[in-house]
Amino acid sequence: MAKSFKNYGNVWVLVLLLLVGGLTGSAIGNALAPVLPWLGTTTTIGLKQFTLDLQFFSLTFGFTFALNPLTALGLILGYFIYRRV
Repeated sequence: MAKSFKNYGNVWVLVLLLLVGGLTGSAIGNALAPVLPWLGTTTTIGLKQFTLDLQFFSLTFGFTFALNPLTALGLILGYFIYRRV
């Protein structure tokens, strides 16, 4: 028997809540960094940009993720809100 999507929730709602939580945490962390310097510490995780050039087709790929303490807290709160909904 096929499993329904209701059992797993909507993935797009999770992505939206994580995005909003991460952005909110980053904004608050950057605003409070002059007062509390430890909130300004960030760790960058990701894959450096690289390009695949095939003469007729060029593809560039890469991403970075800057994580500070309040960004992590925002992501965690976004996930908990998703679990409650």
